[in-house]
Amino acid sequence: MHQLPHITVATVVEREGKFLMVKENFAGRLVYNQPAGHVELNESLLDAAIRETLEETGWRVNLEQLLGIYQTTSPDNGITYIRHCFIAKAMEPRTELDLAEGIFEATWVSLEELEQRETQMRSPLVLEVIRDYLKGVSYSLSLIVVPSTQRN
Repeated sequence: MHQLPHITVATVVEREGKFLMVKENFAGRLVYNQPAGHVELNESLLDAAIRETLEETGWRVNLEQLLGIYQTTSPDNGITYIRHCFIAKAMEPRTELDLAEGIFEATWVSLEELEQRETQMRSPLVLEVIRDYLKGVSYSLSLIVVPSTQRN
């Protein structure tokens, strides 16, 4: 039986040369990832990215651009993921918020530090999207259209 692709979101949040990352438990080991997760029923991509970032890091963010749409199939479970990656600006932390289940910590990490820990990435996409961001890749959020009848 084949599974449909999973629709996910992720955010690249950069501040003073460091990126907001989560250290999470995945398949019994601690790995680095962007704040990311699945889109919930009746939720827009934009709302999902903001929610996932807040739940996983405790940071409120403002989405600025679409970085790209990335398709990958996990060698661990064979599931295809369609990852909508956004560029976001950190607004303010919410220190009273408990982080989502499975998140060990939210931390700011430089690209150099991440490259030194390349074997600790959740997937190859983690470094790929940061490198795309640093190359200046970006698209307008207006590419994502939600019909006015479905907006909150």
